[in-house]
Amino acid sequence: MYLPELDNPKYIKILVVDDEEEVRKLISDFLSSEGYQIYTASNGKEALKIISEKEPDIVLIDYMMPELDGISLCKTIKNNPDTIDMGVILITGINDMETRLKGLSAGADDFLNKPIFFPELITRIKSLSKIKKYRDFLKNYQHALEEEVEKKTAELRTTNLRLHLAYNEIKKLSLEVIHLLAKTAEYRDKHTGYHIQRVSEYCVRIAKYINLSQEEIELIKYASPLHDIGKLGIPDKILLKPGPLTPEEREIMKLHPIIGAKILEGSENKYLQVAEKIALYHHEKWDGTGYPTGLKKEKIPLFARITAIADVFDALTSDRPYRKAISVRDAFEIIKIGRGTHFDPYLVDVFFKIKDEILEIRELFKDEEEHILHFYSLYDDLNKYLKKINYKE
Repeated sequence: MYLPELDNPKYIKILVVDDEEEVRKLISDFLSSEGYQIYTASNGKEALKIISEKEPDIVLIDYMMPELDGISLCKTIKNNPDTIDMGVILITGINDMETRLKGLSAGADDFLNKPIFFPELITRIKSLSKIKKYRDFLKNYQHALEEEVEKKTAELRTTNLRLHLAYNEIKKLSLEVIHLLAKTAEYRDKHTGYHIQRVSEYCVRIAKYINLSQEEIELIKYASPLHDIGKLGIPDKILLKPGPLTPEEREIMKLHPIIGAKILEGSENKYLQVAEKIALYHHEKWDGTGYPTGLKKEKIPLFARITAIADVFDALTSDRPYRKAISVRDAFEIIKIGRGTHFDPYLVDVFFKIKDEILEIRELFKDEEEHILHFYSLYDDLNKYLKKINYKE
């Protein structure tokens, strides 16, 4: 990239530092005549003040000066991050190796011997001024790039935040739709109550105990409630029949896993993809005697094996059109009997290890009928207690 100020003296600022007025005037007059911007200082302290105010590109420093000599001034300039790129030419009447080594150690960029040969001075100034201007250009360019990167980074942060918020909104909406879809199937049967909430929570507790990832726990939490979505395709006269099903009706009822999978298939939503497998396989059995495909053991997807235990336990302890709920104790016994035949034996062991948590969930999500019965039971107990102590209003 061509920078016009590199070749034009009027863009170059030079500070001449010498304690001899004649020398200062001689150098400054010559350089002024060449078109350079010239500043002068009679000592090092005065030079530092001008450097801070005028920011020259090149400083010509006499080696021998009172107060602050040329070497000390050069060190001060080169040790300051704000002035380190200024070109420094040491002018000395002592032409020996020791003097040059001191100057190089102090950071001097070039040397001139007295008496000054002006064509040589101009050549040195042109060389150093180009280096200085290129350094300034690169600094400014780097600063501009850093600002642009910072700006783009801030824009990316804002965009990512918006995308994150949008993703959360979409996720929230998706989960609401999934929940409503599950409730649609459950509400066809007034006896199912809080079945889907309990099954979901049972599955979550099992998943946590076996150390599934947070993502997997979330997947089974929101996918398991759709295990019976296929019941939407079962006629009410069969689904809500108040007595035992005939063999033909039972075969129709056994179609609900396939219907559920058909309802959910083809989705790009990860929750619905998992729900499709749970819906299709949650009636498979560990020994291969389940339906609809007869899979056995680990060939049955893990999420379906987990849901199977949660679903059966909750179905046993809930009222159904064709039977009353059995006791929690008997339900646990049935799960135990099904270990290694109906259910994954390891998951059954886990289910019993978290038995207290299962009971807490069941208590938390009691069906309305149970809450009412529980209230009347407390009311009866209260009346009995009041009679016992002969309480009168």
